[in-house]
Amino acid sequence: MNQNNPMGEQELAEAKQIIDKLSQAYSKKVVGQEELKLAMQVALIAGGHVLLESVPGLAKTLAAKTIAEASSGTFSRIQCTPDLLPSDIIGTQIYNYNSGNFDTKIGPVHANFVLLDEINRSSAKTQSAMLEAMQERQVSVGGVIYKMPEPFVVLATQNPIEQEGTYELPEAQLDRFLLKEIVEYPTRDEEMQILNYTLAGQTTTDLGEADKVSVEDIKKLQMLAKRVAVDDSIKNYIVNIVTATRNPRAIIDANLARYVEFGVSPRGGIALLQIAQALAIINGRAYVTPDDVKQLRHAALRHRIILNFEAAADDVHSEAIIDAIFTKIQTP
Repeated sequence: MNQNNPMGEQELAEAKQIIDKLSQAYSKKVVGQEELKLAMQVALIAGGHVLLESVPGLAKTLAAKTIAEASSGTFSRIQCTPDLLPSDIIGTQIYNYNSGNFDTKIGPVHANFVLLDEINRSSAKTQSAMLEAMQERQVSVGGVIYKMPEPFVVLATQNPIEQEGTYELPEAQLDRFLLKEIVEYPTRDEEMQILNYTLAGQTTTDLGEADKVSVEDIKKLQMLAKRVAVDDSIKNYIVNIVTATRNPRAIIDANLARYVEFGVSPRGGIALLQIAQALAIINGRAYVTPDDVKQLRHAALRHRIILNFEAAADDVHSEAIIDAIFTKIQTP
């Protein structure tokens, strides 16, 4: 991260123009779902991945396709099933009878935006194949390394209702997601607007060139985010939050702390930092404030704090732990 090269007003204005274009394109096809839009923008700027949890039919696929289209990036949707093989995702080698050689067939993971629909329906072996692509941003096919395109964002969905025939994501893989966003039902007014959009054919109409930004614009946003200034007081604030999750009894009420099995890994602290930098860019600032750290605290940490079985029995969720910790940690 280049902290010694502060951004100028011109660069901030250019960043705002790119972000505004993405927001306008999103609103042309997707009704509401502002939290989802923000999560995807943050992931795009920070270069991270998003786990989306919701019941079916809440425009997750439409939102992902719209952001991909608005970014002039390639989009790929993979429907996860128990019989899906790693080679179906990353690619494989096929024997060519005409040449007598093996030809490499690249899989659908090689796209700027990859939607893994119902990721928890794929087997552990297939999930682990995605791990290399997500973390290392490369895959190996036939002993040859293939780099992922830039930008590269994975949006994975899971349905919390159906658990039969699913493979729960292990903690190691959950930690690879920058954010875990819970997608909620639309309001009554939004539901009416959805019907109007559908009747007008708005959800299926392609965006015009004037509505799009370029892949280079996205790369520029990512580079600018790395130059957002982070004061030592903000770093200490993040470290205090992360360490508090590992020893909650020293910070929050013991009756609530007893539900925590494991706290946040160092990757969680890095995530809070990167999210805060992305939010600063979105909010038109060249520096991080404590509110940037707080704004997406649930999405950043809910999948990283591991609760015990007692928490499930008592219907206690990680969001309650997160809020209790943020309340107790002194804001700089």
